[in-house]
Amino acid sequence: MRRMAAQPDQILTIAQLIRRIKAHLERGVGEVWVSGEISNWRVSGNGHAYFTLKDESGQVSAVMFRGALNKLKFDPGDGLEVLAHGLVTLYEKRGDLQLVLDDMQPKGMGALQLAFERLKAKLQAEGLFESAHKKALPLLPRRIGVVTSPTGAAIRDILHVIRRRFANVHVILYPARVQGEGAAKEIAAGIEHLDRRGVDVMIVGRGGGSLEDLWSFNEEVVVRAIFAAKTPVISAVGHEIDFTLADFVADLRAPTPSAAAEMVVKEQAALLDTVALKQRRLHRAASELLARNAQRLDSAKRHYLMQRPEELLRGARQACDDAHDRLNRATLDRTAALRARMERASRGLALLSPAHRLQRGRERIAAQQARLIALSRTMAERPRAQLAPLAGRLHALSPLAILGRGYALARHLPDRRLIRSAEELRADDVIEVRFGAGAARAVVRDILPPESVV
Repeated sequence: MRRMAAQPDQILTIAQLIRRIKAHLERGVGEVWVSGEISNWRVSGNGHAYFTLKDESGQVSAVMFRGALNKLKFDPGDGLEVLAHGLVTLYEKRGDLQLVLDDMQPKGMGALQLAFERLKAKLQAEGLFESAHKKALPLLPRRIGVVTSPTGAAIRDILHVIRRRFANVHVILYPARVQGEGAAKEIAAGIEHLDRRGVDVMIVGRGGGSLEDLWSFNEEVVVRAIFAAKTPVISAVGHEIDFTLADFVADLRAPTPSAAAEMVVKEQAALLDTVALKQRRLHRAASELLARNAQRLDSAKRHYLMQRPEELLRGARQACDDAHDRLNRATLDRTAALRARMERASRGLALLSPAHRLQRGRERIAAQQARLIALSRTMAERPRAQLAPLAGRLHALSPLAILGRGYALARHLPDRRLIRSAEELRADDVIEVRFGAGAARAVVRDILPPESVV
């Protein structure tokens, strides 16, 4: 069977198709509760969580945006079985089936109990519950800080106990909600404020209630505020059996606010009785000590040395004189030894001084200089003796000596060329004639042949 051609107005774009399917899913399926295991848990930088819910037969992508995620009472993670509520829809950009969740609960264990156990394990691993961090309570606090509801029974019980046991104590109340949304932040702010005020001790608590009612004292912000406080803190949440995380981190845990007040202040009458008892003991001990010392003083007065006190000084004086003599002798001996040592060192230093070494160097240089002069004279005399005969012979062979015997040298001017033959000359040439003593210039008039020269 041949299909009919589609009309242009019947053709959908991919985006239109996805939006139509998305609208059908949201209207037809809508919001559902599903059960599954979390895997691929990832929280983006914007605080949104992206993960997969799966069981043995299938899986589906899920997202929980930051607002819903922050309302959870537990920390989700991979492998956790949960019950989740949300809207079935499509992620238009990829066309993927997706659950947009607005609520999630652990499967099996309650969400609050699971959150309690997980946060307890985390803080315990960080060492917040260790006894080494616990601070001792002051004996007689003057200012007591209380963080609780101003309208609850806890503050009335605390004030009643304090007035009854020790009326002159100053109580500073920081009013805070003790349950509901935002209560944990108010409690933490109260702890930080009273810690800065410098109270001597702090009570943080409320009356009894369910786990949900007491949950503010399990919040991490409250636990960390108690741990960071420099003031000793008593956790006084009104329950006997169960513990909150504030109980673990506090310096002391009281089962009720009234018990916390009794821990903070002692009974005035009991304190006065204790002070009186210690006063009597102190007076008796002081009297006994005075009596013993008086007895020892009387005994010392009767001693024969106290009757003749110079006996106490005689031996000491002799010992002092002996020590003085020994000290003088030792000083003289030591001084002589040091003086001899210094003289030896001075002589050695003089021999090693730069001036002495320089004088010795000068003397060595002068001796070497004299030896060099003598050696140079000796070495010059021998060549001088050998040179005299040679100088005589050289003088005999010198052209000047020949000229001295009546000969002359003729040079052509201006080039001063030596003339060896008359044939080298021309009439009117200018010549220079060198004699044994002096010279003369002449102009050639005639050139005579060799055979005409006698």
